[in-house]
Amino acid sequence: MKHILSIIVMTLLIAMSSCKKSFIEKDPVSAATTDAVYKTDKDFKDAVVGTYQAFKVQYANMWQFGDLRGDDAFIQISNQPSSTGVDVFSINSSDILLRNTWANYYIAINRANMVITKLETADGGLVPNKDIYMGEAKFLRALAYFDMVRIFGDVQLITGLPSVEQIATTPRSPVATVYNDLIIKDLQEAVTKLPLTWSGVDVGRATRGAAKAILGKAYLTVKDFANAETSLRELTAAPYSYTLLANYNDLFDYSKDEHHREYIFDIEYESGGGDLGSNFTNAFLPNVPALLDYYSIRGGFGESLSPTQKFIALWQAGDKRKEVTFQCCGSWKNPTTGAVVNFIPTTSQSFTQKYITAVAILNDSKANWKVVRYADVLLMYAEALNENGKTELALGPLNQVRVRAGLPVYANLTQTVARDNIALERRFELAFEGHRWFDLVRTGKALTELSAVGMQPYMTVFPVPLSEIKVINNPSIFPQNPGYN
Repeated sequence: MKHILSIIVMTLLIAMSSCKKSFIEKDPVSAATTDAVYKTDKDFKDAVVGTYQAFKVQYANMWQFGDLRGDDAFIQISNQPSSTGVDVFSINSSDILLRNTWANYYIAINRANMVITKLETADGGLVPNKDIYMGEAKFLRALAYFDMVRIFGDVQLITGLPSVEQIATTPRSPVATVYNDLIIKDLQEAVTKLPLTWSGVDVGRATRGAAKAILGKAYLTVKDFANAETSLRELTAAPYSYTLLANYNDLFDYSKDEHHREYIFDIEYESGGGDLGSNFTNAFLPNVPALLDYYSIRGGFGESLSPTQKFIALWQAGDKRKEVTFQCCGSWKNPTTGAVVNFIPTTSQSFTQKYITAVAILNDSKANWKVVRYADVLLMYAEALNENGKTELALGPLNQVRVRAGLPVYANLTQTVARDNIALERRFELAFEGHRWFDLVRTGKALTELSAVGMQPYMTVFPVPLSEIKVINNPSIFPQNPGYN
C-alpha cells in the first residue's frame, strides 16, 4: 500500500477536490471528465487509493483530537495556537485546524462517493474487482463519518454526487442518524466485500477484519454492547488470525515490518517519497541533540505531545510498555549504553518514544498511525463483555494484554471494578495512539477528568468551522454547536 501511494498520479486527486476551499465551494466535477476516467479496473483502483490519500493528510493531526484533548498529554510550546487551543479548551470556530479537518474529511467522503456512484453502473467484466472496491470505498466513507461525528457531532450526511446548490441546503444530520443510516450500514457491507488479507504491494489496504473492528468500535460508541460483543468476538477466532506480538516494543520498531500479526489497519506513510511521510517523529520529540543524533533524526523537533505528570504517576513498576511509551523528568536513556542524558526540564519534561525512527528530511517519517490493532480489539471486547454482565469472561481478553505487559492477571472482579480496570488498561496500552479523548467522551468521564483544565459540559464536541457556518448561512439547518456561538 505504501508503494501504491507513491506511484499514483496526483492529477486525478486534484481534479476531484481541493483542500484549499470550503467543501461546498469546490468546483463541481464534470460528468464527461469523470466518465472518461472511470472505465477500467485500474481506474477504480487508482480512485480508491486517492481516497486513502485524503486520510493520510487528515491523520497527520489526529493526535490533537485523540490525545492532546485528553488528560494524558499536553502541549509544552505555547507558540502553537491551534494545539494550545485544543489542549486548554480555548479553540474557536475560526481556527485553521478545524477548517482543514472538516475539509479533509469531506474530500475523503466525496472521493468515496464518487467511487461508489461510478461502481454502481460499472461493467463487471471490465472491473473484476468491483465488489472489493465498493467495500473499500464504503469502509473509508464510514471511517470518515465515524471520525467526524466524534469530533463535530451532527454533520451533513452526503451520499451520491449532489450539486453545490443541493449541498448548500443539506442540513446537519443528528449523530444517531449518521450512525444508523451510514456508518453501521457501510461497515456491515464492507465486511461482506473486503478480503481477509492482502499480499504484496496491496498490504495495508482495508480488510474484512479492519471493517469488523471499526464496526465493533462504532457499536461500542453507541452503547450497543450486544452487537459490539458479537463483532469483536469474531475477530478473536478463525478465519481471522490476529494475535498479540510477544514484545510490545516491536510495535514501534520501524526497522521491522509494520504489517505484523497484531496489525489490523493503519494510515500508511512512507519516507523518501516526496510528501508521503508522516510528521509524527519530528512533531513529538524534544530538543535533545543526543537523542536526535542517536536515531539520525533530521529537520527539527516539535515538543507537541508530552505525557502529563498525572499520567506518568499512574504507571506500575515492571510494566514493560513504560519505557517506549514515555521518557520523563528531563532526561533520555540511551538504549545501547544505558547512559542517561539530562536536558532542561522546563524545555520538555517528557515525551513519547512510540514514533521514533530515522528521518532524513523534516516530516518525512515512515511511522504509520495505528487506527486499530488487535490489543485494542481485545480491550474493546473485554469492555463489551463486562457491560453485558459477563465480567468473568471479560477478564480473559483483558488479561491477555496484561500478561504481555508483564503484569499480574486480574481475578474475581466486580463489574464496576472491571470497568475501571479496562479503562485504565486502555490508557496504558494505547497511549498516544489517538484513543484517550474519545474513550473519555464515550464513557461519560470527560468532564470529570478535565473540568479543572477548562472543559465545559458542551465541549464534548468541537465547534463547527466558522467558514462552513458562513457559507451555508442558514442556522435553521446548519447551526453552530451549542456553547460556541
